[in-house]
Amino acid sequence: MGFLKKIYESRIWEIAEPAIQSEGLELVCVECIQMKSRWVVRLYIDRDGGVTIDDCALISDHVGDLLDVNDVPPEAYTLEISSPGLDRPLVKDNDFIRFLGRRVIIQTEYKIDGIRNFKGLLKDYRIGEDGKKTIILDLSGKIFTVPREAVVKAHLEGLLDHR
Repeated sequence: MGFLKKIYESRIWEIAEPAIQSEGLELVCVECIQMKSRWVVRLYIDRDGGVTIDDCALISDHVGDLLDVNDVPPEAYTLEISSPGLDRPLVKDNDFIRFLGRRVIIQTEYKIDGIRNFKGLLKDYRIGEDGKKTIILDLSGKIFTVPREAVVKAHLEGLLDHR
């Protein structure tokens, strides 16, 4: 199941990103979720100054047509377009670079120094000469180095996360 999800997400990204960029918007994230009788395809879009309802409607029309023509996903689906919100996902290298100095929440595939769920300040994002990517986090004064390939999920810390 996870394999199919990844294939759909990758293919939808390929199809949708050029259309979204042509409207002056950025594709932030693609999520495919299989429900009982259909897929939910969720696209998060953004631009400087934020996204309007009209932006979402426009992209929904364009991308919906493209997905139908390309038969992705090949089953029934519901397309949802929205802003990434205050807890914007961090997906691309540029996301980590762009939001340096911001508070983030990162979940890793395995424990690093005994921790899998990190909540702290994004201090640095490094790409080594060998191509290895590293996230540097400050958790209340303690610095952690997290390999990018270990990250399962990452997003900005939204207002509701300040507990």
